[in-house]
Amino acid sequence: MRLSDDQLADISARFRQEMEKGLSNESNATAAVKMLPTHVYSTPDGSEKGEFLALDLGGSKFKVLQVKVSEDRKGKVQMESETFPIPEEFLNGRGTELFEHVAESLKSFLRKHHINHTRKALGFTFSFPCAQSKIDEGVLLSWSKNFKARGVQGNNVVQLLRKAIQKVGDVDVDVLAMVNDTVGAMMTCGYDDQNCEVGVIIGTGTNACYIEEMRHIDLVEGDEGRMCINTEWGAFGDDGVLDDFITSFDREIDAASINPGKQLFEKMVSGMYMGELVRLILLKMAKKGLLFRGQVSDALRTKGTFQTKHICLIEQYKGGLENTKEILEDLGLNPSEDDCIAVQHVCTIVSFRSANLVAAALAAILTRIRENKKLKTLRTTVGVDGTVYRTHPQYPKRLHKVVRHLVPDCHVRFVLSESGSAKGAAMVTAVAQRLASQRKEIDDTLAAFALSPTQLQEVKAKMRVELERGLKKDSHPTASVKMLPTYVYRTPDGTERGKYLALDLGGTNFRVLVVKIRTGMRNSVRMYNKIYAIPLEIMQGTGEELFDHIVQCISDFLDYMGMKNTRLPLGFTFSFPCLNTLKQIGDLVCWTKGFKATECEGYDVVDMLREAIKRRNEFDLDIVAIVNDTVGTMMTCAYEDPKCQIGLIAGTGSNVCYMEEMKNIEFVEGDEGQMCVNTEWGGFGANDNIEDIRTRYDREVDGGSLNPGKQRFEKMTSGMYLGEIVRRILIDLTKHGLLFRGRITERLKTKGIFETKFLSQIESDRLALLQVRSILQHLGLDSTCDDSIIVKEVCGAVSRRAAQLCGAGMAAVVDKIRENRGLDNLEITVGVDGTLYKLHPHFSTILKDTVRELAPNCKVDFILSEDGSGKGAALITAVAQQHYTDKQEPH
Repeated sequence: MRLSDDQLADISARFRQEMEKGLSNESNATAAVKMLPTHVYSTPDGSEKGEFLALDLGGSKFKVLQVKVSEDRKGKVQMESETFPIPEEFLNGRGTELFEHVAESLKSFLRKHHINHTRKALGFTFSFPCAQSKIDEGVLLSWSKNFKARGVQGNNVVQLLRKAIQKVGDVDVDVLAMVNDTVGAMMTCGYDDQNCEVGVIIGTGTNACYIEEMRHIDLVEGDEGRMCINTEWGAFGDDGVLDDFITSFDREIDAASINPGKQLFEKMVSGMYMGELVRLILLKMAKKGLLFRGQVSDALRTKGTFQTKHICLIEQYKGGLENTKEILEDLGLNPSEDDCIAVQHVCTIVSFRSANLVAAALAAILTRIRENKKLKTLRTTVGVDGTVYRTHPQYPKRLHKVVRHLVPDCHVRFVLSESGSAKGAAMVTAVAQRLASQRKEIDDTLAAFALSPTQLQEVKAKMRVELERGLKKDSHPTASVKMLPTYVYRTPDGTERGKYLALDLGGTNFRVLVVKIRTGMRNSVRMYNKIYAIPLEIMQGTGEELFDHIVQCISDFLDYMGMKNTRLPLGFTFSFPCLNTLKQIGDLVCWTKGFKATECEGYDVVDMLREAIKRRNEFDLDIVAIVNDTVGTMMTCAYEDPKCQIGLIAGTGSNVCYMEEMKNIEFVEGDEGQMCVNTEWGGFGANDNIEDIRTRYDREVDGGSLNPGKQRFEKMTSGMYLGEIVRRILIDLTKHGLLFRGRITERLKTKGIFETKFLSQIESDRLALLQVRSILQHLGLDSTCDDSIIVKEVCGAVSRRAAQLCGAGMAAVVDKIRENRGLDNLEITVGVDGTLYKLHPHFSTILKDTVRELAPNCKVDFILSEDGSGKGAALITAVAQQHYTDKQEPH
């Protein structure tokens, strides 16, 4: 029975394997350690409140409690309880009678304590192996200890209890949760110590539970979050994996038990069997003449006369030997002092082996939790309950010491669970109630972001109206979608060639490029570029400072390329709303994306660039075309795919352009052919036509932006704002105590900290919640696993809506093109660019699905633009040069 360190490490490794078997779908059926899901997803967080009832059935007596949980945690938990015996005839009789006895006792408790004014939630601790598919359902797999009631195995015990309560009548309770005593112990300790994620029982029986990652639990749908697993470790060894550690005394106990071959680990460890083990050893030693001068009393021959409570008395520091003498004399023996010392020694060996075995299995659980969390060292708390742990004078100390020795990389705090299992059932019920009310609040908050098919159809219809209004002469000035002409009359046809300079300004970075296009073959474009930062003070300074900075960057690039003396045609990608009256003139309508340089709005961007080049007086450039990034994206993709006639940007900003029939563009002369129209659809909603789908969070973000009331559609769909919408929702949920334990940190109050790239990372399917937690920690948000799930859900609701809105807008555009051309069915390609589309794990899929549903007569392909704004600017410049050359117009 003495186990070396190596043997304990071996047992621990075997238990690790058994846990994995139990968690896996393939091997669970044959696994000895069942690893049962409990459907307990969360430990107490301190916000639980209310009055609950608890029933605790698991031993020779059962307990009824009333538990009052006060929200401020100062009053802690008040409890009133009463213990009722279970007569022998109920243990071995019919199950219905057992549960009716329990219901009658519950009724008398309620009467005695005058508790029946309002319906009470009840938690039921049932300390036998059960398969649970919900928190309030448990099918008994097998009785253990000395229970044998008929007609219960294979049935839902919660239903049996509910039926009995109904039959007894006049008991107004709602059975909300059923838990195992081990889970109860963990939950009770979890109320006082939120690091508690393991529960262990060492009493009449033994068991452990711990919090496992959902992604490892094959038996339950879903990968998000964590769930408490009831290991049922008492059955460890039932498949023979502990045969080399099982002694002849263990085999004798097993053979005489009511369930031979079952619960072998429990029979080596728990209080129900420890005393009997000692009795068998003493009997053998006496028969061999090693004790009591070879005398054996009738009592020593009788099963069950030596109990675990005797071991506890014998192993006491002081008085242990006197107790030994007294106990042995009560058994009709006449021990010498040496006999008493030897008996004390036998008790120590048996109880020490029990502590060693529990430590080995617990070490396996702790290592698993540490590895799940990918930590070098784990700090955690283990809640423990059970008569052996509670009453044996040396057991806890031995257990702690061996655990620390076996897993030095886990810093474990052991907490004794006060009135554990029953109070724990009340805590599980309190948590279940808290989670249900929190769930409702979260669902209500996010419901505003869920768009029905009807709402999306309406968005499409309203977008279509605005597209038409933007094209008509009389309504153009008041249209929210500006439909700006770009003077790009066609997409590339492959005959373009030459060397071009391109500028790209559309965000916090500015690029200068040289683009060489070789003729006769598509895909023959070479580019050289350099990226320059635009400091915030220049973005929000004067227009002159901004354009001087741009020209300085161009000068640096031309030096770098050795091209100061070449006068190249230049295409300028300027990704802000501009009113083009001719190809190269662009009056800035308004700044977006955080730019606020003064004396620019209403001015011609090309003129401002020319003036800055003159002021520098170092080089001259031939500015042929001013281009929007959306148009650049369309042109780049059209160079690869002639069917591409739409450009979409879904990134920092949001916009679309497409090839429109000239006859429909009323404010531009000429009816022949086509022209690319830059919709500037980010402004959609400025005339209040989408107020029904804007949430208060959208209004808050709009109110706090640089351009309140403008670009409303963009603020619901683009990367610049999605993270900010999420941040506002998180603050709101935290205020209501639904996140981050109700604590709003300074970081969370900081505008702009929640960048949209975090949405893409958080929503990635490959990312475990652990990594979500580390992103949130990087933002200074100390989150629990539950918090991470909620944050992920919020991100999903916001980004899903954004993709659906873009999809509804795109459906309006493709249907318009189809009708322009008088077609029943349209095949068309959209060229796309932007970080949201490229990097977000679900955005593109949702967008495409929405277009398919709302425009069923259009087959729309999406292709990613390779460097739209740079290459696109050069292609537009090339197309423009050809256009002007064809018309023999000077440029």
